Formats: sequence, C-alpha cells, structure tokens
Amino acid sequence: MQGQYSYLNKIRLSMVLAGLCVSPLVMAATVPAGTSLATTQNLVRGNGAEPATLDPDKVEDNSSMAIINDLFEGLVRVDDKGIVTPALADSWHTSDHKTWIFHIRPGARWSDGSPISAQDFVYSWRRLSAPQTASPYASFTANAHILNAQAVIDGKMPPDQLGVSAPDSSTLKVVLDQPVSYFLQFVAHPSLFPVSEKDVEKYGDTWTQPGHMVSSSAYQLTDWVVNEKVTLKRNPRYWDNAHTVINQVTFLPVSDSSAELNRYLAGEINITSTIPAIDFSRMKKEKPQEVFAAPELSVFYFDINSGRAPFNDARVRQALNLALNKDIISEKVLGMGQKAAWTVAPLSMGGVSITPPAWAGWTPGQRIAKARELLKEAGYSASRPLRFSVLYNNNADNQRIAIAAASMWKSALGVSVTLQNQEWKSMLDTMHQGQFQLVRYTWGADYNEYSTFLNTFRSGDSNNTGNYSNKAFDHEIAAAQLAQTPAETATDYQKAMEIAANDAPAIPVFYGAQDYMVNRRVGGFAPSLLGFYYTKDLYLKQ
Repeated sequence: MQGQYSYLNKIRLSMVLAGLCVSPLVMAATVPAGTSLATTQNLVRGNGAEPATLDPDKVEDNSSMAIINDLFEGLVRVDDKGIVTPALADSWHTSDHKTWIFHIRPGARWSDGSPISAQDFVYSWRRLSAPQTASPYASFTANAHILNAQAVIDGKMPPDQLGVSAPDSSTLKVVLDQPVSYFLQFVAHPSLFPVSEKDVEKYGDTWTQPGHMVSSSAYQLTDWVVNEKVTLKRNPRYWDNAHTVINQVTFLPVSDSSAELNRYLAGEINITSTIPAIDFSRMKKEKPQEVFAAPELSVFYFDINSGRAPFNDARVRQALNLALNKDIISEKVLGMGQKAAWTVAPLSMGGVSITPPAWAGWTPGQRIAKARELLKEAGYSASRPLRFSVLYNNNADNQRIAIAAASMWKSALGVSVTLQNQEWKSMLDTMHQGQFQLVRYTWGADYNEYSTFLNTFRSGDSNNTGNYSNKAFDHEIAAAQLAQTPAETATDYQKAMEIAANDAPAIPVFYGAQDYMVNRRVGGFAPSLLGFYYTKDLYLKQ
C-alpha cells in the first residue's frame, strides 16, 4: 500500500495510469523453475492477536487486516515494491485526477459464484462512511477527498450523496473534491474493499461468520474458533485462482510472542507475527536463515487523551516526552532494528523528508532538565506529584516497554505511574470510548505519504482517539494536500510536524521494524514497507 518512488515519479506514474488501460499484470505465487513443491500446501501463520473483526468496513488493526487481505480484494493492489497492479478492476483512467473511472474485471465473482459488481463498491464505501456504521476508518473516504465524504460522515448528507456511483454493473465512477495524485494507494486499502450487499443485508451483524461470509479474494472463511484459530481454504471462484498455490491457511492468535516462537520452533507455525526481543539475538545466531528483519513505515507511541486533565496541558505532555530515554528503549529493551523517534511519523516518506525537532539532538540530561522545568510550570512538584495510568495490550515486549517508561518517568520526574493491561480487542474498545490517559499504540502507514500518519491527529478524524485538536495543524495538513510542488508539500508537512512536536499529542518512542521467523520451506515471502504480505503469493517447498 505504498509507492517507493519520489513525489515527481509518483505524479508521472499517476499521469501514465490516467491515460492508459492498464495491462493485466497481477501478483501471485511465482515458483522458480526446478522448485519441488510440498505435496500438502497448508500454511500456518502466527497472527499475534485475535482479530477484532473480519468486516472490511470496521477494521482498524493489523491482526484483522492480515486475514482480511486474504479474504477480500480491492480495485487494485500495491506490491512489495510499491507498484500499483490491477485486482478486481482490470483497468482505470482519469483525465484530471478528480474523476476516476474503474472497470470491474469480467468474470470477477464472490465465493458463492455471484458476480462482483460496481454497485458492491458503491454500497461498501457508503456503508464505511455512514455514521451508523461507526467505522474507525470512516474518515478514510474524507481523507481520500471523495466528494461529500465529510458531510456524509458528519450526518449532514445521506450516504447516497457520496461521490461514488455505478453507471453500469461493471463501471465504477469516483468523484473527488480535489486532485489526489496517490488516490490509487487509497483504494488498495482494506477499508475500501467491497463487501457483498446481498450477503450483509441477509445476515446483518453475523455476515462475517463461517457459512455466512462470501469473499472476493483467493481464500474463503471455513472456521473461526475465538482465541484459537481462523482457517481459510482456497476459493476456486477467485478470478486468479490458477496462480494460487497454498490450499489452506490457518491464523493462530497467540498474543504471547514467546509462546508463539516456541510453537514455531516445534514446527507448528510456518511464519510468526514477530520475534520476542529477548530471543532476537539468539535466533539470529542459531537460525540466521530463518530470521527476516526489515524496516517498516510505522511508529510506536504512547497516545495521550488530550481532552482530559492533566493531559489537556501541553507542558505535561511534553515533559513526559522529553523525559523518556528512547535510545535505551529502542536499542536495549528491544534491539531489533528499531530507532528512537522524536516525530509522530517517519523522517522520510513518499519522496519528502522531515527535520526532527531540536531536542532530538540534545543530551538526555538536557531533555530531563527541560522536562522538570515544564512540569514545575504546570504545577507539579514532589509534594504534588503527577499521577497517571498507562494502558497496553497483553504482550511481553509491550510490558517491558511500559515498565521501562514508567521507571524512567519516576526517576527523572518523580511521577507515579500505574500500569494496566488488556486483551487486544478490549484495549481497542477502551481507546474508542476515551477511557484512558496514556495508551500504547503503533500506527503503521496505510500508504506511502505523510497524511497517513498526520491525519490521525487531525481534528475530528475517526482515528483520533486522543481527541487532539489544533486548527493550525489542521491547516498545514490541508495546505499540503493542495500544494503544487514537492517543495511546497515538504514545507507544509514540516510545519505540521513542528506543531505536533511542540504540542506532543502522542509520545513517539521508536520507528518500527518488522521481524519474523520464516520457515525455510516457505517461498515467496516478501512483506512490503507497510508490513503486509499475502498468502496467495506464497508456496511451500518440499
């Protein structure tokens, strides 16, 4: 879901795609000549957590998206090198980057054999935007600048006024309120995958259950045992089924990464969801050919509930930010390729680079001194210490990070921190209800452009769980979207990042890395910078 090309090349690619019917390039399992395939093509993936949902219109987390990416497909896909390729649309065009026409692939069918139509996309995108759906990603259609999206999200217009229509069953028309050069990256995101209107209307809230769900990609749901497994089998009606090799994939929601690693070492799992930090060095030494480590466009941070005291005071937020020794957390507590972060987004994305704030270059002592000064100004002292809680989801590494952070804050500032942990789905609910002070979170890029990170702090965004609001910040994000040159875009994003750095709506801790254990029998494994890979691209060797 990213384009690994410069801003200028991104514009050029979009211009090429706008004027041509795209060739039928597809992504699938590419098995090198001479490779002996295993007789049984059943893959087992560690999933890290129980999926919160399998509904594309309600998804927000990677554990759910990993499964949804195997069950559903969008108009296009973006490969591990950032290239946009046809999926359920076999061609598309635009003359002005505001009106887009997509042609649904002939023969595209749901897993029950019924045709996938343009109307399914219209229904799904309206459903995503409708207030009653309460989707965490409702703002995605507005962020993509689909006409009338924000008014629909706000309940000021009915969903049928969203700028998407179906002139006929095989043609989808999308109208934007301004040109968006990277719009194709938006439509590759799981939240814009179509769902079957007939299926959802028939089964209501239970449409995602085995036996009810119809899917559109290489696999279909056969079994879902909560907190045990989710099993998918090959979908013979998928338009590209001939190029699929894996016949069955099972996702195991093992939240304890050490337990997941043990099951991998016992041969029960082919690919883990991560590697425990305490085992990373040992695995690199004992099984170097099975360790996959690479950069990822993500930031681990403590999101802050900015709407409630004491964190409605930017001085308090900034004090906690400055007092945290992020080098120790990234290099010592973890040590798997993560880098200390002082910005809420990576330092380089989509051909644009950002300069971090001045305090990123200060010594730890200088930062702590400033943090103490800020906390004193905010009215806190030894006789009136700051007290707050930090929420994190059950995971050994999350726990170690939370303990380290609490210890640093206690030592540097004399604050009192209470640690709380919840199961992943419960933590997401708690976040959306606003029942937290600080919460551990990781935001991964949905596409390779700065707005994917910065929109989450925009006033009113559906992913803005900390309720941060700054009109100057919002203005710079909007200005970047309208910028005419790469230099203007970079300037606007730099200003937005500086506002966020000073306001500290979240405490960035480290820039992410993706780490997996991958059995040597697995072929075709190549995750993107977004941290996703697709089972249909894999195969098992003899």
